[in-house]
Amino acid sequence: MSKVISCVNQKGGVGKTTTAVNLTAGLGKMGKKVLLIDIDPQGNSTSGYGINKRDLNKSSYNLLCEGAAIGDVVVKTEFKGVDLVPANMNLVGAEIEMIEKDNRESVLKKAIAAVREKYDYIFLDCPPSLGLITLNALNASDTVLVPIQCEYFALEGLSQLMSTIRLVKQRYNSNLELEGVLLTMYDGRLNLTQQVVAEVKKFFPKKVFSTVIPRTVRLSEAPSYGQPIQYFDRSSKGALAYDALAEEFVKGIR
Repeated sequence: MSKVISCVNQKGGVGKTTTAVNLTAGLGKMGKKVLLIDIDPQGNSTSGYGINKRDLNKSSYNLLCEGAAIGDVVVKTEFKGVDLVPANMNLVGAEIEMIEKDNRESVLKKAIAAVREKYDYIFLDCPPSLGLITLNALNASDTVLVPIQCEYFALEGLSQLMSTIRLVKQRYNSNLELEGVLLTMYDGRLNLTQQVVAEVKKFFPKKVFSTVIPRTVRLSEAPSYGQPIQYFDRSSKGALAYDALAEEFVKGIR
């Protein structure tokens, strides 16, 4: 049975989608069978895998709001080992539509159950908020991966995120655990970066990935070509970092 991991941070611009796309690609390269479910209305993971959001017949909206079978929504990507449930702007009003549903916090968990035997890992790329869609993701997940930007403001809201995770664990999903915290946009030359790293490690002892994701132009360019960084520029610092992260993730040692 697959392990389900939510990529979560209610703050935008921290490298959450970049991590979802490139970590899944790295795991796929390692021979793992991976499903990435894009539940962010911006659909950036969808674009990051080269899929045109305007051409979608079905998306994660149909999964969450219309009861579509997940097998009818999954798209095979052209990249090794990775399937995708895409997203588009239809998802914008999904939380309002879901309010009327019975067991609305468990819609995604129920949908995922049908394919858990098919994959090694299922990743959920969550929206930058702590609303009903993210609640669904946390309820469906085994663990939570939290990307944190190496800047001061990234630390703000961290306690709110952890309070939400604790609340979900108490009320809905007692098995939910923290997979790890990933430091992104890392620049070791800056004193501020070192201060943020120290604070994060103090806040999350033994839960911070050893791998850090550097701030690089190539990581920013790759999505516009619809390719994970490992395929866009496999010798770049970003590609090497996400390959290292994939190996660390599989080993499960922090």
